[in-house]
This record gives sequence, C-alpha cells and structure tokens, in this order.
Amino acid sequence: MRISVVGPTFPYRGGIAHYTTLLVQYLRQRQHEAYLHSYRRQYPKLFFPGNTDPDPSEQALCVDCEYILDPILPWTWWRTFRRIRQLDPALLLLQWWTPFWTPVLFALTAWIHHWTHIPILFLCHHIIPPDGGPLDWSLARFVFQRANGFIVLSEEDFALLRRALPQAYIRGTTLPALPRFGQPLPQAEARSRLGLPSDEPVLLFFGFVRRYKGLRYLLQALPQVRQRLPLRLLVVGEFWEDERPYQELLDELDLQDSVQLINRYVPNEEMGLYFSAADVVTLPYLEASQSGVVQMAFAFKRPVITTRVGGLADTVEDEKSGLIVPPGDSAALAQAILRYFEDDLGPRFQAYIEQSEESFAWDRLIDLVELMHTEILRRGS
Repeated sequence: MRISVVGPTFPYRGGIAHYTTLLVQYLRQRQHEAYLHSYRRQYPKLFFPGNTDPDPSEQALCVDCEYILDPILPWTWWRTFRRIRQLDPALLLLQWWTPFWTPVLFALTAWIHHWTHIPILFLCHHIIPPDGGPLDWSLARFVFQRANGFIVLSEEDFALLRRALPQAYIRGTTLPALPRFGQPLPQAEARSRLGLPSDEPVLLFFGFVRRYKGLRYLLQALPQVRQRLPLRLLVVGEFWEDERPYQELLDELDLQDSVQLINRYVPNEEMGLYFSAADVVTLPYLEASQSGVVQMAFAFKRPVITTRVGGLADTVEDEKSGLIVPPGDSAALAQAILRYFEDDLGPRFQAYIEQSEESFAWDRLIDLVELMHTEILRRGS
C-alpha cells in the first residue's frame, strides 16, 4: 500500500521526530510504499522555547524523505498537497501534537478532501498539549473535521475525542518502543564517568524540562527521602523554562550536593551513559498523554516511578514495571522512592520489563493502521 506521512525527522530534535522516522521505517519493513513529507523548517524561534539547532547526534535516526513544508510559507503547503495528489496514496497519515500546525494541517486536509478521495488518518500524540487550554481544543476540532479516523495513545484522549466527535472512528494503542540509543554500560563505569558514588542509589529525570513534567515536586520529595537514604538525582535535559527557580529551590532545600542539573540536549549516543548510571527513572508528570522517556527507560531495562496521568499508567504497570503515584504529591512520591529501594523492587521490575517487550512492538501499530485503512474504505463504500 502506498502511504504518505507528514511529520518531522532528522535533523529535528526530540521524540516526535524519532517517532515519525521509526513509523516510516516500520511501514517500509512491512512492504508498504511509504513516503515522508517533512519540514524545511519546523518552528520559528519566536514560537519555540527550546534550542532550534539541529540534532547533534552522530548516531541519528534517519530515513529518506522530502523536505518540503514550511509552516509560514503557504505555497509550500500547496506544493506538498500537489505532491501527495501526484503520488495518489491509499492513505495519508497526519500527526497531531501541537496547535502550532493548525493552519498547515487545515489547508492540507481541506485540499485533500475537496480534490481527492485519499483517506486521512490522524496519529494523535495528545489531543490537547500539556499546558494547553480551551483555545487548543478549538483548534484541534477545527483541524479534525475532515479526518476519516484517529489513533490515540491514552484512554483519556480517547474519551475526550469521543465526547467532541461522537461519530468519529477512533482506536487506541500504546506508544511503541523506541530503540536503545547508545550502548548500555556497567553501572559502576557509568557512574565513575559521571562522578557519582558507586554505593548510593541514583534517580534519573530525563527529557526536556517543562512545567507540566513536575520536576519541582520531585525536588520537594528529596529531603524526605534523604532522611533515610543517601540518594542522588540526575536531571538530564534541555530546560524549556527558566532554570533559576530550580537552582533557588535546590538552595532552599539544601540539595546542591545531591542533585546534578545537566541542562542540554543529549545526543542519542550519550543516552546509554545516563540510563546505565541510574537505578530507576522518575517522571513526576502533572499531565501527559504518553512519554517516549518511558520507552527509553524500558529499552535500558530501567523501571519507572511516575504519576497516574494520561496513558502513563497504561504503559507503566503499577507494581510490575514501576510504581504509580498521584500527580503533584511530593509526599507520595517520596514514599514510592523509599519503598522502591528499601524493598529492593528493582530486580523484579526489571525481569518483568524484559518479559513484556512484545507489548510495545511496532507491528501492533502497523497492524492497526492497516486495519483502520480497511475499515475506512468499508465505511466509505
């Protein structure tokens, strides 16, 4: 089947670019004729809080594509439409994760709907972005009106979309596994390279630092933990907000010697260093649909302590591959961290993660795309 996919890929940074690249790779492995229409430019600096430099990874995820779309040049939207119409694919896969793309996606879906019979399937990383509001939801509904189907990554997003579009064709799945970027290291070697003691527990908070990821609550939990456990925390990722309040909180809580802030985007080949050094990955999110960091942790056989928001509790199985606590509750988070180490839950959780790898296979997503395409055609007839 010929499929057109629109989305970011290398040299753009982050989980959506990785996801798009892997999606196209796995579609091609299944003998689909997949075309990726990517961006000549992604976000203008004015609208983007992070670093807009290219992904610095030497071991980058790459795939053949056409760099054609520019979010602020409408003629490139028309050029993309004409290219898709020329290819005449059996399916157009569009991705939704931020209302920034509303003008582009509205134009593409309008032209596709008016001048072709190509079915449109949306892969929704989240319906409303973290820190979003009513305007974001209005923009999403504005774009979704011409879609033939939707894939969502959490029960919460499924219910939200069903309430808004009662007749829509919606299916849910889990976020597929990410590859293991970089090589795992012996824990003692990884800690030595990072200047960490070999005999103290280590937590890892990984990924872009934004308000909704709840880092403040993790820091506030640490004094309670350290009353019983000489623990270290690595915060590894580019700050998309001011770092100073976090530094001030470290001073206030007397945590400067216990927490290491590494404020930069980590290339793929360096990820193994940080995950190998950690005992457990801690993601105290206040809201989320899914998180690629969970899949990175599982790739390195690291359990996860996270919160009951979005699809995180669907991916991290409580008492099996990690621990789940309420969002915004530092006391509950502290107790979960203490229990993880004092009850020595790591070996049991790691064994379960190894046994559950098939649950996050990409074949499941590709099967779902194929099934939905067949059902969309059946409904259309």
